[in-house]
Amino acid sequence: MIHIKRFLKQEPVCCAACLLAVISSGIILPDQNYFSYPDYRTLSLLFSLMIIIEGFSSLGLFSSLAATLLKKTNSMRGLACIMILLCFFSSMVITNDVSLITFVPFTILLFSMLHKPDLLLKVLVLETIAANLGSMATPIGNPQNLYLYSVADFSITDFLWATLPYTFLSLLLLIVSLLTIPNSQLTTRITHEQTFTKESLPKFSVYLILLVLSLSVVFHLLPYTIVLGITIFAVIFTDRSLFKNVDYFLLLTFLFFFIFIGNMKQIPAINELISALLNGHELAGGILMSQIISNVPAAILLSGFTNNLSALLTGVNIGGLGTLIASLASLITFKFYSKTETANKGHFLKIFTLYNVIFLLILTISAYVIYLIM
Repeated sequence: MIHIKRFLKQEPVCCAACLLAVISSGIILPDQNYFSYPDYRTLSLLFSLMIIIEGFSSLGLFSSLAATLLKKTNSMRGLACIMILLCFFSSMVITNDVSLITFVPFTILLFSMLHKPDLLLKVLVLETIAANLGSMATPIGNPQNLYLYSVADFSITDFLWATLPYTFLSLLLLIVSLLTIPNSQLTTRITHEQTFTKESLPKFSVYLILLVLSLSVVFHLLPYTIVLGITIFAVIFTDRSLFKNVDYFLLLTFLFFFIFIGNMKQIPAINELISALLNGHELAGGILMSQIISNVPAAILLSGFTNNLSALLTGVNIGGLGTLIASLASLITFKFYSKTETANKGHFLKIFTLYNVIFLLILTISAYVIYLIM
């Protein structure tokens, strides 16, 4: 019972998706149509990208990059700027959750050395916002982008129009937010061991080739089945321990939602009702639904009932702001912060919500202005 409670607490979205899939399967009994529900290409890409990024991370590539950049700063604001912008730009390639998994513990270590708990909290909040917003810029930046880019068959122009204006505005807002960080001199010299060495280059080359192959699938240049096979084969011979670090519950969450959505579309009354409610309100629907079930499930759920996936893409990306669960990546920061000696969870949630609501309001208003102009 204790293990079940712990699992429910650790994977609430996956459990909820499973429950919805089971309930809907009681209405639409399993048959051969179930095999057509999942988007196998998206699931394959998610798996491949997760294991490739884990490979890069295992080599210490990202922490070494941060350490190199930190040698160039001698002020508190400069330190915060480097860590926040690292999360923003790295999330475009390594996804928002991997960016936070990589840099949040590193940030906690740095600011613990400086004995600045209040400043740590603010920097962690801004890092989380940076990762969630920076990741919207590319098709591989987060799971909802990867999924919607795949099912909508966007041109790269359509995709960038739905994301880049808000990416640039987000970067501007983050730079302005940095003004709230004191520009005092660092009294402690920051040093960090370089873990990425020349010995890592052979594995790095393998992961880089695999990343290029996965990107070719994203842009419809190669079939996903071949690249998935190459990736699995290469990882087996390079570092098979990477398989245990893949977020299989995220893959299961996608699968359960595919089943639920597939079944709901088989019920004409429900399909028509949801489609009618969502029609013309994809932006608001994506934002609001993300606050309740987080933006990845919101993207999967709502995409089955609208053709305006461009507006939905904008909505679920902006919708990653707001509540703590609006983007599951935010929970990563919260979990790491909660384990620190000076953790004040209530204060964290207050500051987190304040900054997120401000960013959310500005970006939402901007989105509606852009849509009105269009």
